Amino acid sequence: MTKILIVDDHSDIRRLLSITLGKSYEVLEAEDGIAALEVIKRQRPRIVLLDIMMPGELDGLQVLDAIKSNPATKDTLVAMVTARGQSADYEIGRQRGADAYFIKPFSPLQVVNWIREKLK
Repeated sequence: MTKILIVDDHSDIRRLLSITLGKSYEVLEAEDGIAALEVIKRQRPRIVLLDIMMPGELDGLQVLDAIKSNPATKDTLVAMVTARGQSADYEIGRQRGADAYFIKPFSPLQVVNWIREKLK
């Protein structure tokens, strides 16, 4: 079963995505950047749904950089799921390797459709 990691400091976002995805995918969760990198190292998810603004040492863009710069994880699909919706924010995410960008509040169905398309 395909593993998907949800990284968000808000448990309600993690829960919403987990419920939406849980029947079709193995869902993993992390609430900050450090925990996300540990899960990625141990579990090797195929997809990471990643918030940008998180407390702690690493924000989502730093986690994205770590994923995309590591030869072992560079092919992991990363979708930013964030409240930062300015076009400049979107461009920064794309330039750093994000595969998709969903702005909160987002439609879980959009995320599911993107995942299905990418896993074909």
